[in-house]
Amino acid sequence: MRVLAIIIFLVSLSTLSAQNRQLLYNVQELPQSLLSNPASVINFDKHIGIPLLSGFSVEVGSSGVSAYDLFRSDRDINTSIDIAIAELDNKDYFGLNQQLEILSFGWRSRKSEIYYSGGLYHEIDALMYFPKDIAVLAYRGNADYIDRAFNFSDLSFTAESLSVYHFGLQKKVNDSWQLGIRAKVYMSVANVNSIDNTGTFVTRSTPEGPNFYSHQLRNARLGVNTSGIASLFDDEESTDVGEIASNAFLSDNIGMGLDIGFTHFLNDQWTVTGSLIDIGFIKHKGDVRNFSATGDYDTSGIELEFPGSIQGVETTSYWQELEDEFEDAVILEDSLSNPYTSWRPLKINGSIQYSFGEDRREGCNCRSQSKRNYNNRVGAHLYSIKRPRGVQTAFTGYYEKQWSNKLLSRVTYTYDKRSSKNIGLLMSAKIDKFNLYLAADNLLEFTNLAKARGASLQLGMQLVFNNK
Repeated sequence: MRVLAIIIFLVSLSTLSAQNRQLLYNVQELPQSLLSNPASVINFDKHIGIPLLSGFSVEVGSSGVSAYDLFRSDRDINTSIDIAIAELDNKDYFGLNQQLEILSFGWRSRKSEIYYSGGLYHEIDALMYFPKDIAVLAYRGNADYIDRAFNFSDLSFTAESLSVYHFGLQKKVNDSWQLGIRAKVYMSVANVNSIDNTGTFVTRSTPEGPNFYSHQLRNARLGVNTSGIASLFDDEESTDVGEIASNAFLSDNIGMGLDIGFTHFLNDQWTVTGSLIDIGFIKHKGDVRNFSATGDYDTSGIELEFPGSIQGVETTSYWQELEDEFEDAVILEDSLSNPYTSWRPLKINGSIQYSFGEDRREGCNCRSQSKRNYNNRVGAHLYSIKRPRGVQTAFTGYYEKQWSNKLLSRVTYTYDKRSSKNIGLLMSAKIDKFNLYLAADNLLEFTNLAKARGASLQLGMQLVFNNK
């Protein structure tokens, strides 16, 4: 059982979630800001991303434990795991998100002043909640937990790999409002999820029964849905690399989604923004495999019977009888192919920003209400993402400096469940039409990443053009 608990921890750490793009949100020099708010203000008229290099981001995180907490040298791993199990609860999570822009482009219509943008990106997103009750049962056993019900609902995880085709537009409708919308088509490459599990396991003392203890499994409803991966493990069906790659561009598991956003200019210097990202779903019907276990089961253990020493009398097959009883009571199914629907994790953004330090050298800024350029911006950004066990939220304060028309920087402080000392930095440089940016957060932990509970890295390059 202890080996099982250690495996649970190692698997969790290997998928060290948030998808927060606080360093890129509302940066008007970067096309990537349109992916977190389709109505974001941008100060260029055309962009073309360098294929496969226009945008890359990776984010890992754990809300309750770091690699250092488990593998520190001043104590053995069993002690570290025991301490971690005591401190974590079933809302602590481990997550990974990676996004790669394959194609990215956009242009502004001179006639209508609408900015159109589109492209294709690939995303991997994984989230695993800490299965508190299951970890306690696996690692410590049930001897010290008589009459305590261990809840199987603690088991909850999702993982998916998908490609996203998208096309959007934004328009400044008047001096105060700018609106944006983006349509998406999801192509799921692979999906695994297990949520909404139910059931309990409890050991009770029964001194008057046939054995001192009885074990009860109640209302077990456990399930795992998969798509895009069953054929990889099917000996009778061969799947080559080319077929897997083709699913990234045209898959049987297709979904639709929508992003909407706004920018509201309160006055010359104050701006409010908001967006809803990934309002959508995916219908899984290709290469689908479902696994489930349902039922109730009671046992008092093995009741030994002695047939005597008469030659030729067979002994009772105790373990086989126990196995047969369990299989009769709990229905196990591992060859179902029922289509299912998965919902994309909805992201919500909101911000308020104040601009100051007018730059009189740059002339008119015709994208904003004030028609003025400012070298400095300070703001606050609130981000939330809907997950199976509730909403994960992060709050960011930032200061952005436009050093010249060729260099920009942003410094952020982010507070969330993972960290209260997350400092981030973005640097963006422009050489003629070529733009390059690099961003990272949790910089205070970079000296020892093993102690970090979260970190992200983002980089990209593209060509940006102005009509004037």
